[in-house]
Amino acid sequence: MFSLCKQSHPATGVEYAICCHFFNNSEENLVVAGANILKVYRIFPHLDAAQRQKLLNINDLRTPPKMRLECLATYTLYGNVMSLQSVSLAGSLRDALLISFKDAKLSVMQHDPDTFALKTLSLHFFEEEDVRGGWTGRYFIPMVRVDPDYRCAVMLVYGKQLVVLPFRKDNSLDEIELADVKPIKKTPTALVARTPILASYLIALRDLDEKIDNVLDLQFLYGYYEPTLLILYEPVRTFAGRVCVRSDTCVLVAISLNIQQRVHPVIWTVTGLPFDCLQVFPIQKPIGGCLVTTVNSIIYLNQSVPPYGVSLNSSADHSTSFPLKPQDGVKISLDAAQLTFIDIDKLVISLKGGELYVLTLCVDSMRTVRNFHFHKAAASVLTSCMCVCQSEYLFLGSRLGNSLLLHFTEEDQSTVITLDDVETNETAATNDESVPKARRIEDEELEVYGSGTKTSVQLRKYIFEVCDNMLNVGPINYMCAGERVEFEEDGVTLRPHVENLAELKIEIVSSSGHSKNGALCVFVNCVTPQVITSFELEGCLDVWTVYDDASKKTTRHDHHDFMILSQPSSSLVLQTGDEINEIENTGFSCQQPTIFVGNLGQNRFIVQATTRNVRLLQGTRLIQNVPIDVGSPVVQVSTADPYVCLRVLNGQVITLALRETKGTPRLAINKNTISSVPAVVAISAYKDLSGLFTAKSDDVLNLTGSGGNSLYAGLGYMKAEPHMKIEDEEDLLYGESGNAFKMNNLADLAKQSKQKNTDWWRRLLPQVKPSYWLVTARESGTLEIYSMPDMKLMYLVNDVGNGGMVLSDSMEFVPVPLTNQENSKAGILLNCMPQHANSPPALEINMVGLGNQGMRPLLLIRTRLELMIYQVFRYSKGHLKIRFRKLDTLNMLDIQPTSMEVDDLESELESYNLQERYVSKLRYFANISGHNGVMVCGVNPHFLFLTSKGELRVHKFYGNGVVRSFAPFNNVNCPNGFLYFDHTAELKISVLPTYLTYDSIWPMRKVPLRCTPRQIVYHRENRVYCLITQTEEPTNKYYRFNGEDKELTEENKGERFIYPNASKFSMVLMSPETWEIVPDASIQFEEWEHVTAFKIVKLAYEGTRSGLKEYLCIGTNFNYSEDITSRGNIHIYDIIEVVPEPGKPLTKFKLKEVFKKEQKGPVSAISDVLGFLVTALGQKIYLWQLKDDDLIGVAFIDTNIYVHQIISVKSLILIADVYKSVSLLRFQEEFRTLSLASRDFNYLQVYNIEFMVDNNNLGFLVTDADKNFLVYMYQPESRESIGGQKLIRKSDYHLGQGVNTMFRVQCHQRGQHQRQPFLYENKQLVFFGTLDGALGYCLPLPEKVYRRFLMLQNVLLSYQEHLGGLNPKEFRTVKCSKKLSLNPCRCIIDGDLIWSYTMMSTAEKNEVAKKIGTRTEEILMDLLDIERIAAVF
Repeated sequence: MFSLCKQSHPATGVEYAICCHFFNNSEENLVVAGANILKVYRIFPHLDAAQRQKLLNINDLRTPPKMRLECLATYTLYGNVMSLQSVSLAGSLRDALLISFKDAKLSVMQHDPDTFALKTLSLHFFEEEDVRGGWTGRYFIPMVRVDPDYRCAVMLVYGKQLVVLPFRKDNSLDEIELADVKPIKKTPTALVARTPILASYLIALRDLDEKIDNVLDLQFLYGYYEPTLLILYEPVRTFAGRVCVRSDTCVLVAISLNIQQRVHPVIWTVTGLPFDCLQVFPIQKPIGGCLVTTVNSIIYLNQSVPPYGVSLNSSADHSTSFPLKPQDGVKISLDAAQLTFIDIDKLVISLKGGELYVLTLCVDSMRTVRNFHFHKAAASVLTSCMCVCQSEYLFLGSRLGNSLLLHFTEEDQSTVITLDDVETNETAATNDESVPKARRIEDEELEVYGSGTKTSVQLRKYIFEVCDNMLNVGPINYMCAGERVEFEEDGVTLRPHVENLAELKIEIVSSSGHSKNGALCVFVNCVTPQVITSFELEGCLDVWTVYDDASKKTTRHDHHDFMILSQPSSSLVLQTGDEINEIENTGFSCQQPTIFVGNLGQNRFIVQATTRNVRLLQGTRLIQNVPIDVGSPVVQVSTADPYVCLRVLNGQVITLALRETKGTPRLAINKNTISSVPAVVAISAYKDLSGLFTAKSDDVLNLTGSGGNSLYAGLGYMKAEPHMKIEDEEDLLYGESGNAFKMNNLADLAKQSKQKNTDWWRRLLPQVKPSYWLVTARESGTLEIYSMPDMKLMYLVNDVGNGGMVLSDSMEFVPVPLTNQENSKAGILLNCMPQHANSPPALEINMVGLGNQGMRPLLLIRTRLELMIYQVFRYSKGHLKIRFRKLDTLNMLDIQPTSMEVDDLESELESYNLQERYVSKLRYFANISGHNGVMVCGVNPHFLFLTSKGELRVHKFYGNGVVRSFAPFNNVNCPNGFLYFDHTAELKISVLPTYLTYDSIWPMRKVPLRCTPRQIVYHRENRVYCLITQTEEPTNKYYRFNGEDKELTEENKGERFIYPNASKFSMVLMSPETWEIVPDASIQFEEWEHVTAFKIVKLAYEGTRSGLKEYLCIGTNFNYSEDITSRGNIHIYDIIEVVPEPGKPLTKFKLKEVFKKEQKGPVSAISDVLGFLVTALGQKIYLWQLKDDDLIGVAFIDTNIYVHQIISVKSLILIADVYKSVSLLRFQEEFRTLSLASRDFNYLQVYNIEFMVDNNNLGFLVTDADKNFLVYMYQPESRESIGGQKLIRKSDYHLGQGVNTMFRVQCHQRGQHQRQPFLYENKQLVFFGTLDGALGYCLPLPEKVYRRFLMLQNVLLSYQEHLGGLNPKEFRTVKCSKKLSLNPCRCIIDGDLIWSYTMMSTAEKNEVAKKIGTRTEEILMDLLDIERIAAVF
């Protein structure tokens, strides 16, 4: 059984977040990590278009606008991030990241400004046997901590050893540039001595103090001369049930690290801390010391000062003898809470339920903490990490819900509380308003000079407001596939009628999140347009839509008025209002094929280009006709208002510009031209609004003289004042300055000085003058960028068809004067011939400004094989201060290649007709459903979006059809929609369904439920989803055992006691038409009754029709306590349709109870086999028959510990045990016996099971607690199976994320191109969802493809440079916590590694393909096949 495993939707949960100077030292970035994904964001001010219009000058803005998160870079690692920290290395222009991975690996990585990549500075590996100390399990998280003064970092490995990584602090890095710090083959001692990271060494914790073990947390203290490390540990463990005999077990110890001598004395120890200690938080000077948080209390500790601790609820009072003072008015628990400092004496605490508290440390005159003050500020998402950015923004990262960016501000009125040294209990809280002025001044004096008796503390209240969120679909607890509901224009829902299963449109519905962040996520992985209408037009090749003269229009300005269709030798003009009609006798040329139509001059004019001339129109009135007579037809036109650029077949480029002199508009031909040899094969005119395209170095270099190489570092903020021009100096001197510099009174001045760097956001709102550029590709393989209108060559890329990872200027080192003379320019061009002989030529290029206000320019290059997408990034050298970095590639391989047409044989007349190959495949659109982007037409059509969130979204167009041509279309009947021609001759007018979000990895919608969603199934007969939900509320009741029976008792523990939560379960029906809960059709389960299993079962039906009928079957268990025997119920329901109530169409469904009865044990799993019901009851598996609304036992068998999954096919039943792996049972209907066929003998903690169907082979796919995939097979003829008693493990693979849910889909060929023979006939694809929010699939491969991929995988392992020095083979090798006498079987191809082949340059692709003895096209073809099979939703 050969297969491939690929994640098609990366993980979205966030587990780690830090703020650091990632790109350069002048801007802060947010770096977040979750599973194996690392992302870098910046916070930028978001102004929508309307606000921009009003603001002529950014300096008029007094308050910062709303802030958003923009993603600037995403990295996928071959390993899960276990800890993330940043460090500022000596002499470096930006921070480096320290990332640790399981078991004991540490990578130091840094942004590389030359290639915009993440480069690895050093690797540290500690997985040797002597360090491991005999441990086989993977329990320990390698925690990394960095000294606040960046003198060293430490990493805890295997819980027993400390790795110390010292950093060089002196700035004498003159001899060696940091860029050269790479691992050197020969190591000259002089060089080694100068690297910023010194040699690491290990400290064994047991050598420090005999008892250091079970480390809970490590932190560095502030303000010590040598790096001082705090270690919180528990030498002898205890737990809640043993507190009465062993309670205060935790110890805090501080170690001073002398890095030169490698000695580390213990300088301070605190023993007897409560047993439930969680974390330790160092406090900055002037307060110093640290906070220790426990589940029920919080304690301040400092050397030479008595400790001060408070209990947060009454549980702390009798679980510890550590002196704690009860905190008034607070009843919280810090279990699973996150804390972070927002000021020296203020912390934000995010509790387990999402509540946000601000904790103020009240400090007395001796700088010791005398009191804590809690203020509940807000309720928010359930957080997994927190960090503060730009000193006033708080980022909450979450695995269970969407991550949020909050802005916190202080409220104006602040409370002053007085600390009395004699009696600390009586804290007088007074408000500013009630206190006379004189008293306040006295308070301030006290605060400055201190007094023996009183000290006052100002308490500020904070307001939190949400700025932005990051979508997260994890954890995917359960998921199922259902049919997609389609809407007609009048809102009628279409029942999907399909002849064959291949046409079925399905979507994935997953239950994600937890408690108040619970939601249903509906995914599709292809964009399916909603077709409003379509009409047949034979022979049309291309279509455009344009606006009428904007100044004369009375109706909506943004509606398209004309549609122009081009045929091979003529054109058609249609007027589009409420109806679409053909119009004749207009200024448009209809007798010639149109090459291009577009608007010019702020949509007042229309330009139409045919193969022989260019016409300028105002509305339908012709203003000017410019004949293009150069002996060759015009084949391509690109416009950037007011320029029109034409490419002629013989390789010339002609540029025209719109001029309005004396009120008469006309197109003037530009006298400046560019050389026409070698022939130009593709052009794109581009209007730059990002300010990246600049030749001035002061835009790039900042004050410190360091190169600001971030994407946009430094647009106009490099002068001495953040927002001053030189002209403003006189205004400053003589008083007429902008209000940015006016200070009304001293109070304002004081306020200004208090807000640190409040103006950082101004430089992210640059005032950019638009600049115009022409990008051309020549047949010699060069790409050139010319500035318009002077047509100077500014940038030249060699061999662009090769598709390198980074495109750079070949003229970076050519002095500027040379490039002005024509002859030397030709000389440069001749020297720039392609280095790789078989790079495919560029067929089409397009430069588009996407992102927020066009701030993210993308360069798209289409070759015969692929479409390469490059992003522009800032680069400080060369004439034009930019470079290009490859973001993504799309497979453009045509399955049935068309024969190449030969130009020479055509008649001259023929060449002036429009030909299919000149039709542009890359279509920019400004507004489709509120997004701008690019439609990629052709055999593998895709939508590209890049919104202000900053991530490139590539969505496949539905099916596998062909899109021949495309145009945006905004009309009364089709708001912000589009038109396209598919493989038929029909023009389809469509819109994108609005209920999906397209700014996500897959088009999806999230339906919030505000409770935990659990099992979900799709009832196909009634087309409705059935969902189990769980809510929790605190309870003070419980059952106890009183000798013979249970009795309900009620506890009263006082008001400071936190009561436990009791779960309440219910089942609801969700309609896929509106995604609302169907009213009056839900089941509320009894108290204490937990739903453990839920499936739709097909049972033999006795009655009017024979055969099988679908029922809902629910298995439950009553969770009372460990003393009371577990019992459960089996519920069977049927969904019936009734007449709905008037005005409530959803009330047509009702639930009818068929069967409900208590069983002898917990019902833990359900399935059906041959019309019988299979249930797991305790340690037995029963088979039931449904007769006369009663279940009659048929057969049973004894099993292992606890069966939690059952699936069946034909008469085989596969069961999964929570500890004892999987077993295969067989049911023989004629003998009515259930027998064990085979099982796996090893222990395994199974999460989920599914069948792998490969034609007539059946495999059993198992996911386990160690995050592996395993495939077992039943092969009785094989020797090691002991005659079939033992299931044989055939393949294994480490995914690195827990998989809780899977389902199967049949492999089909869709679309036009049916490939013969179809290699995936009768195979089934297994889709899985992970607990980190990723989706992916496992696909059985044909042997030929498997062999090819295996060789490719082995070459790529060593051929590519992997991020962070991680090895994909090591990552994908199966991991287990106990040593088994099994070797890894592998046999599952790593899809993520194979797909990285598409990102390589053509030369590298060809070289790799040659190494494994195949052709690049073959590999790309195989990849395209699999992509098409997986695009089922």
